Amino acid sequence: MQEDFRLIVDLVLVLAVSAVGGLLAALFRQPVLLGYLVGGVVIGPAGLGLIKELIQVETLAQFGVAFLLFALGVEFSLAELKKVQLISLGGGGLQIVLTIIGTAIVSVGVGWVSSPAQGVFLGAILSLSSTAVVLKCLMERNETETPHGQVMLGMLVVQDLALGLMLAVLPALEQPPETIGIAVGTALIKIGLFAAGAVVAGIWLIPPLLRLLARTESKELFLLGVVALCLGIALLTEHLGLSIEMGAFVAGLMISEVEYADQTLTYVEPLRDIFATLFFAAIGMLIDPFFLWQNLELILGLVLLVFVGKFAIVTPLVKIFHYPWKTALMVGLGLAQIGEFSFVLASEGLSMGLVSRRVYLLILGTTAVTLVLTPFVLRLVPKILELPWLRSLIESGDVAIAESDELPQQNHIVVCGYGRVGRNLVKLVQAHGYPIVVIEQSESRIQQLREAGVAYVYGNAASFHVLETAGVERAKSLAITLPDPMSTRLCLKRALELSPDLDLIVQANHDKDIETLYQLGAQEVVQPEFEASLELANHLLTKMGLSASTMQLEMQQIRNHHYLDLRPERSPAQVARELDQATQDMNRRWYALPDGSPLTGMTIEEADMRYLTGVSLMAVRRLSGEELDYPDGKTILAPGDRLLIVGQGEELTAFDELAKGAATLPAENNPCHWLFVSNNSPAVGQSLADLDIRRQYAVQIQAIRRDGKFIRFPDGSMHLQAGDQLLLCGGFSSLNELEQLVNPGATSKVISNVPIESETLR
Repeated sequence: MQEDFRLIVDLVLVLAVSAVGGLLAALFRQPVLLGYLVGGVVIGPAGLGLIKELIQVETLAQFGVAFLLFALGVEFSLAELKKVQLISLGGGGLQIVLTIIGTAIVSVGVGWVSSPAQGVFLGAILSLSSTAVVLKCLMERNETETPHGQVMLGMLVVQDLALGLMLAVLPALEQPPETIGIAVGTALIKIGLFAAGAVVAGIWLIPPLLRLLARTESKELFLLGVVALCLGIALLTEHLGLSIEMGAFVAGLMISEVEYADQTLTYVEPLRDIFATLFFAAIGMLIDPFFLWQNLELILGLVLLVFVGKFAIVTPLVKIFHYPWKTALMVGLGLAQIGEFSFVLASEGLSMGLVSRRVYLLILGTTAVTLVLTPFVLRLVPKILELPWLRSLIESGDVAIAESDELPQQNHIVVCGYGRVGRNLVKLVQAHGYPIVVIEQSESRIQQLREAGVAYVYGNAASFHVLETAGVERAKSLAITLPDPMSTRLCLKRALELSPDLDLIVQANHDKDIETLYQLGAQEVVQPEFEASLELANHLLTKMGLSASTMQLEMQQIRNHHYLDLRPERSPAQVARELDQATQDMNRRWYALPDGSPLTGMTIEEADMRYLTGVSLMAVRRLSGEELDYPDGKTILAPGDRLLIVGQGEELTAFDELAKGAATLPAENNPCHWLFVSNNSPAVGQSLADLDIRRQYAVQIQAIRRDGKFIRFPDGSMHLQAGDQLLLCGGFSSLNELEQLVNPGATSKVISNVPIESETLR
């Protein structure tokens, strides 16, 4: 077979097996990246040996890395890079240095290498994390704009920039110290000159070139020009001895500030995806499953050492730069693998004699395994963070870093997130003179709030302590405009635990999140794309002659129906899959209603389980096999039902007690009422047994909210503290009598089974 035709056959084979592998991975609900890697293993030299032109395929696969980093540069603009410049430059640089020093000491000490230079080389390999894998996972989970996503990408950019320096220093590692210094100095000069040239080109050359290409109104010419620009700059950096990857990223940064950045990204994305598939399949071809099996214990030990070691280095560094524990832990786990660029370093080291063939294969195997495991680790991160000891650590450290001197004390509006939507919302609310507090954890945005004179709390909006600092329990309304779906859900749930009757509106970044947010307790969920459609339709149809009142009524009906009129019709199976994906990061459980449960025969609205126990009901599965996903309040619970509920451990336990009848369920004429225990209340310091509320007044204490925690169905030994909020359920007269006894002269506002404004026990 002719060589050229053989290469075509190999490329078709790689793309076909990648498509099959990705499809199988998707069907088994695994990252498609895993399918690409496994496909490469199957057809590679160590598998079936179907690929004959391996070098040519690997060469083409480098385009995948180049386009990945080019797209990253276009998206991750200089303005975005400035937001995390401290952690990127300081934290990223320290992480590389500490990893190299630690690895050199350990490897020389245990005899893995024969010289300190080889230890430094090994440390350089381990210091790099996978830009391609992490970026792919973040994009699939829509987390590139989250705090942990921004920190990860910032540190990865610094690692990619350091690759050029490492490649320049490698030849001098076996030379005298002064030679190493000269090599480092030369590399830094090259990087500095290239950066200066990139800035000049980005200001004076690139914008006119893109405008010229755009004026042709030819998609083909525009794409051709952009690709030539990307690969041309990449080849220039390779010629300078820096790296193709660095050049591609810088090319993206140069375009990111031009008005055609979005158009460029749209055109390049298909090429990026195709060549990235080639890259991941090529990595799979380098994996030798027989060598992995023969050295399985050693490689698994090395994998564990890499994950633990890099996690132990990265996590404290992120925390040192004043990020919350949650962000630090997520970044530490996300960057705990060895990167694909380590293959480049390892190959160079092998050719220079810095490592033996066996060590090279061990590095290859360890790197490949960490790359395969990374998508699973990132998927498990939310569940890992729910471990009790980790959750307590996160919550203990998740305090407000700073706050305004004067915060509104009551009847104010809290806005979580100061991005584009949050900024516009604050501007509109302030125009009407209403008090407002913004929760944000980006230092640059906090500075904008300081300059604008807007009251703020600097911290994680999903933290109990930060929400308390913002006065959520005394607020009139709360708006959530966070970019991270997981943080949005946590913020929503914890805000309602602090103030169950809070008016709460949420921005849904994707239509699949709408029903989930409603089920978790949001009173209104806004989806920007659907809202844009409604406003466009309103303008057009009003111009066509429909009355403004008719259009307003129609739009409100669409909103009341959760935009279902605008969303594509989905089969029950599709809805079930979306529900499974939406709840996989939550603490969920399928719960079978016990025989004779007091909840049987009640509607979800009557049971009011979120209000009483904190759990949210996401689905009901009948004995007949019928599944009701996102059930409404009128759904009646039936014998044998299995309920999909989400909540914390203590909330699930409380629901179990409620469903079994171990806790009193409010009857139709037994309303529930929140009471606040003030500092001078006579109830402070007394135990529930001493107060004997249940026997004397026939009132059940369903829960105590204390320091941001819900204590469900407390026993008689618990003593009340100032600041406690009590959820009391009983008859109208009993509640009024109890309230008058402990709060003489108070006006009762008890309403049957409906959350109300808190009263005070004085």
